[in-house]
Amino acid sequence: MLTKFIFTSLIFVTVGLNTMAQVLLKSGATKNILNIYLLGGIVTYGLSTVIYILVLSKFNLSVAYPVVIGLTVIATTVASALLLREKVTSVNWLGIGLMLSGIFAVAFGRTT
Repeated sequence: MLTKFIFTSLIFVTVGLNTMAQVLLKSGATKNILNIYLLGGIVTYGLSTVIYILVLSKFNLSVAYPVVIGLTVIATTVASALLLREKVTSVNWLGIGLMLSGIFAVAFGRTT
C-alpha cells in the first residue's frame, strides 16, 4: 500500500516537473537562444523523464501515460493562466472538465 502511494506521488511530481518545464520553455522562447529559462526547462524535462521511468516500473503504460499526459495538460493550462496571464476560454475549461473525467475513468477503471 505504501509503495503504491509513493508511486502515485511520483506521478504528481512528474506532472509538476512537466508543467514547470513548459512554463520555463515558454518564458525563454522569446529571448536569446541560450538563456536560463530554456536551460531550466530542458533540465526540468530531464528530471521529469527520470521520475517517469520510475513510475513506469510500477504502473501499466496504458494507465500511466494517459494520466500523466492528461494531468500535465490540465496543470499547464492552469499554470499558463495564472503565471503567464494567458486567456483560457470557457470552452477550454469545458475541455479540462472532460479531460478530468477521462483521467478518472482511466485511473480508477483499472482497479475494479
